[in-house]
Amino acid sequence: MNKRKGILFLVFALLLSLALVGCSGNSSTGGTKEEGEKDTGTEGTKDTEEGAGGGTLVFGRGGDSTSLDPAITTEGEAFKVTDNLFETLINFGEQDTEIEPGLATEWTTSEDGLKHTLKLREGVKFHDGTDFNAEAVVFNFERWKAGNAEQFYYYNSQFGDKIDSVKAVDAYTVEFTLNKPIAPFFKNLAMSPFGIASPAAIEKHGEKFMENPVGTGPFVFKEWKRNDRITIEKYADYWQEGLPKLDQVIFRAIPENSARLNALASGEVDLIDGVNFSDVETIEGNPDLQVFERPTLNVAYLGLTNTRGPLKDKLVRQALNHAVDKKALIEAFYAGAADPAINPMPPVVAGYNDAVEDYPYDPEKAKELLKEAGYENGFEMELWAMPVARPYMPDGQKVAEALQANFEAIGVKAKIVSYEWGTYLEKANKGEADSFLLGWTGDNGDADNFLYVLLDEDAIGSNNYTYYKNPEVHELLLKAQASSDQAEREELYKQAQVIIKDDAPWIPLVHSRPILAGKAGISNFKPHPTGSDLLSHVELK
Repeated sequence: MNKRKGILFLVFALLLSLALVGCSGNSSTGGTKEEGEKDTGTEGTKDTEEGAGGGTLVFGRGGDSTSLDPAITTEGEAFKVTDNLFETLINFGEQDTEIEPGLATEWTTSEDGLKHTLKLREGVKFHDGTDFNAEAVVFNFERWKAGNAEQFYYYNSQFGDKIDSVKAVDAYTVEFTLNKPIAPFFKNLAMSPFGIASPAAIEKHGEKFMENPVGTGPFVFKEWKRNDRITIEKYADYWQEGLPKLDQVIFRAIPENSARLNALASGEVDLIDGVNFSDVETIEGNPDLQVFERPTLNVAYLGLTNTRGPLKDKLVRQALNHAVDKKALIEAFYAGAADPAINPMPPVVAGYNDAVEDYPYDPEKAKELLKEAGYENGFEMELWAMPVARPYMPDGQKVAEALQANFEAIGVKAKIVSYEWGTYLEKANKGEADSFLLGWTGDNGDADNFLYVLLDEDAIGSNNYTYYKNPEVHELLLKAQASSDQAEREELYKQAQVIIKDDAPWIPLVHSRPILAGKAGISNFKPHPTGSDLLSHVELK
């Protein structure tokens, strides 16, 4: 999360420190080439054409990373890089969220669901030459558990106080003992934030580990030029023989979708994400380029902060839902490559309730509800527009303008405001927005990762930016989280969606089908539905 994801929590104190030491200006603004410096895009292309090694892939993306320690961010631009530097105990499939062996080769669970035992892969080294083993796994989990809840958000969101202990049974066996069952436990372990880091490097760098990352992944960190580029290189001692194929990957920050496409067409970069849906036909007509479609696992939404002004009233939130013309949004900004969102998670996720009906676009019904709520003459509010493009939100400003017009038609005056991306997320997280555009790309394909992470009361102060609370929903989500019966879990999630729809903490907008583009010579690039792409198999011709 974009992917990544693109939702999207940032570590606030660390962000401030990044801003102070980084380049001046908006964090989503691409840097300029330093005087006398070679153009890395051309350089990478030249290496490939001359057949020098595996070549350099230049990946153009919408913004810079916020951290290179995957444990302290939920921001998709960070995971684009860290998924290639770190590895998790369990992997997802090539283009799905089915679980497969990773740094763990096998695992078992006790009958009561409270004990999980994992056998670890032997002969794996961290990039600093130290050994990956059970003690390293224990170190990482103890670090996350003992750390600040806001800093290690994902650990607290996915595991919280549910892990009683993590023990090294022997050098390559680790045992997790839980206080209560976690149904998606293994899927959680496969999520990007739980990449296993070198204990020696963490102890050496302390808080600076976020800019000195050391994992076991196929690539090694080389350089980070704030708001411009991050360079990673082939790890010569990687445990998977023959991988990675590339010698180097450079992640370039180019905020505007059109600018990234121009950079691709001119040969400055090799691969881009965040393609405007309206540009797909042009790209497909260029024999030098190709299109990649990411399997959809996302939702874009307008959050309605439940603790602010008129938005405290459910009738007002329902009225705003009736005011939005989703079909027009899809035609105008997604070129048809999206579906209207009804629930807070996409239909591909098990437990999706397809019996829930959307609020129909009905301005007159919206006015009736406003009158019933005591706002016959409307009201004023702020509508926050995302300052960066994401796969689920190609142009936050224009989408905000369309919503502004929808609300104006029912007497609600929405003032569009925006901030630099880090500030936007920080302030929204604190509940300072009336309404705000955001989205979420799923981390593990489980309903828990949408409903609990985004809308449970436990997630207030993290990814529940609307500050929505409903005790009945909370009870349903906790019960589903603890159940080992998948059919029961799905039924519980379906019940929760009915209540959430009536409470209307969001206006779910769309589920998009994200598009990427690259040079025709790129092969073996498999976009992942989570938005975090492993580049170890990618080749350039």
